[in-house]
Amino acid sequence: MNVRKLVTVVEETRLEGGREVDPVARVAVVAAVIENPWAGAGFVEDLAPGIEANASELGALLAPRVLEALGGTAEAYGKAGIVGLDGEVEHASALIHTLKFGDHFRKAAQATTLLPAVEKRGRAGTTFDIPLKHVTDATIRSHHQSVEVQVPDAPHAGEIVVALAAATRGRPQQRLAPLSSEQ
Repeated sequence: MNVRKLVTVVEETRLEGGREVDPVARVAVVAAVIENPWAGAGFVEDLAPGIEANASELGALLAPRVLEALGGTAEAYGKAGIVGLDGEVEHASALIHTLKFGDHFRKAAQATTLLPAVEKRGRAGTTFDIPLKHVTDATIRSHHQSVEVQVPDAPHAGEIVVALAAATRGRPQQRLAPLSSEQ
């Protein structure tokens, strides 16, 4: 796996809706800009060798970094894969939609739910929103949120941006009734 750069973003929301947020809402994102192992090879029928060579190592690299950057317990989490223009969306999906990748984050965050994701193709500077859900109960509405991310110089045409995100809490000032109230 060839990593060109790692990018860490930490966001703290202290005021929302004109009111103090207590405790402060923290969201952290760590993104790796990597060489796309399938770019330029034409249509690759079997993605398994590239997954085997990269996904676990990538998950092991990102999971502890995002939790360290968060500086607290992860209550919500998500992932993203943005492939450069010389690749296919399936290339990003191949790396992030495997237990070899995601289980590193699930174990580190003591999570049990599906790790929500976004993937798309774009040029350098593409903005993407990483969806977040509660780490143990995806029906907890307060934790349904997203974080907007952009790496100004990535992905290059032959790269993939792979990112993990975590939040210390749900949306600031959330006021929606529990999902169970509608069932």
